[in-house]
Amino acid sequence: MPAFLNLLIILIIILALVTFLYFFLRARRYPSNREQEEDPQRFTVPGLIEHVKDCINAITRTNLYELGLNEVEFKKQANKRAELKKALKSCMHGSIEDKQFVKAFIYDILLSYIPSERINSIIPFHNPYLLSTRDKFAIILHMLKKDHGFDALTHLIETYHLDELKPISENEQAFVITKEEIDAIYEKEGFILSKEERLEIITQLVYERYKGLGVIDEIRDMNIDGVSAGVSGITHDFMAKNIQGLQEKIRRMERNYESVWIFFKGKSIKLDFLGFENEQELRRVCQIIYRYNRGGQLSENTGYRVNEMKDGSRILVVRPPFSESWAFFVRKFHIKNVTLETLIQDPQAELPVNLIKYLAKGGMITAITGQQGSGKTTLLMAMIGHIYASLTLRIQEMAFELNLRSLYPHRNILTFKETENISGQQGLDIQKKTDGSVNILGEVATDPVAAWMIQMAQVASLFTLFTHHAKTTRDLIYSLRNSLLKCEMFNNEKIAEQQVVSVLDFDIHLTRDYRGKRYIERITEIVPAPELPYPTDYLDKDTLPERAASFMETSAEYYRRMTDRKTFETRNIIEFKDGSYVAVNPISEERVRKMKQAMTHTDAKAFEAYLEKFFGRQVV
Repeated sequence: MPAFLNLLIILIIILALVTFLYFFLRARRYPSNREQEEDPQRFTVPGLIEHVKDCINAITRTNLYELGLNEVEFKKQANKRAELKKALKSCMHGSIEDKQFVKAFIYDILLSYIPSERINSIIPFHNPYLLSTRDKFAIILHMLKKDHGFDALTHLIETYHLDELKPISENEQAFVITKEEIDAIYEKEGFILSKEERLEIITQLVYERYKGLGVIDEIRDMNIDGVSAGVSGITHDFMAKNIQGLQEKIRRMERNYESVWIFFKGKSIKLDFLGFENEQELRRVCQIIYRYNRGGQLSENTGYRVNEMKDGSRILVVRPPFSESWAFFVRKFHIKNVTLETLIQDPQAELPVNLIKYLAKGGMITAITGQQGSGKTTLLMAMIGHIYASLTLRIQEMAFELNLRSLYPHRNILTFKETENISGQQGLDIQKKTDGSVNILGEVATDPVAAWMIQMAQVASLFTLFTHHAKTTRDLIYSLRNSLLKCEMFNNEKIAEQQVVSVLDFDIHLTRDYRGKRYIERITEIVPAPELPYPTDYLDKDTLPERAASFMETSAEYYRRMTDRKTFETRNIIEFKDGSYVAVNPISEERVRKMKQAMTHTDAKAFEAYLEKFFGRQVV
């Protein structure tokens, strides 16, 4: 009997132990339901970000020596962690490879963390009516990217004509992509997403808020001209003013952090459906987007920073008190293998295309002028391709924009840029000590650089190409003249003007109309006024009164020339009229001879044929 009782007690204990282990292991195996009830934020984007942070911190901070790994595994884990740390530091600076690496890491973390039945609770993929417009746009862009790569946004805009003017008020029109358009496109496309595609979209959403560039993260990678944020809407300071009678209207106004604009083929387009969540998120992006390659410190004392990103994009960041709000501008130069023929396609395009080629081959000092966004830098890239490959190129820029080595990898090219300790003036001085044949200035934007450009064009190179924001050729000459005067290189206005005129040969002026169409408005030759000798009749006079009277005439001629006599003439060679390019005036004989001297025999003959065809004369 005691033996039976002992056996029964043992069985009861074993049964109790098995029951305990069953419920214990079940709780460990399926904690999600209970935790979901306890923490409803677990499967939200903020909750996922916290989980990803914890996982990555655990990986990057774990002491590998405590894991007891063998030598092979230790090196493998060490290399993996080093690669992850490197990618985390540079993924937000325009490095597509590092970004994909970090996203793949996050994807693996989320794949093992999110149950399949919980994916739709993070983003309601199963119910279009619950999706926000921003989520719909993210889905559209993600799906189009699978087929069109970084041209996905371009394909979307061009397919649905989203870059057309739309009425924004009773009397105003603007370029804007509205919420209604994105909703309609999503409904029309009718995307059916797999589990992997849904998780990829969630991964992108987590990445852009954790290490990426917020709502513009994917847009920045697209092949567009640029993107900016924080440039419209009211600021916090304006809201705090509590203007009498306008409180309700102010509450309905868009905030500055809710504004995102893209620059697409010469058009500034507002993404009306997209914006940062709050001021802190915009500030976070502003503080990290410019830091590639030690971009410097952005502070109240230094209220702006200009830098380039890893893919060659130019980035400008501004902050209060220098600007009224935090804002950034990304300017992209994504065009590869750009040619004059692809840029200039209006009727009679061969007229300006060939002339620009001959200006480059003929060694003419040429200014490319126009407003911002008119295509000056892109045209300069294409024009450089027609400079003889035997000539060495030296480039000076404020930030690396041209990236000519990627376009012409076999050419002798070296680019300098301004830094905090090296000014543009010093950079141009250093260029004189290199073996450069052609000097190129990305932009003549300051007085010292303009003054040094004039000197450099006179003595330091065969010829020079540069861009400038002048509206007319006269404005270009006067602006460069004033720069010489401000730098105290000259104290006489006429002499400074003559120096500028003696240097410049041609001005290619680009423009962009209100619809965003870019074209060459004119190509202008700058012709110096002929140097006429002063009258010397007073030397032949016999008597002193006669000599004095004649000398007064010479003096009057001198003062007339120094005051109102023109030192140059602007002559439009080609103009854009009624939607087509037309030849207006022939190139001067002296310039034609100089150009032919700098060309090969074959190019000189082709140049003569060009002049005969379009200007009706043969130059010998």
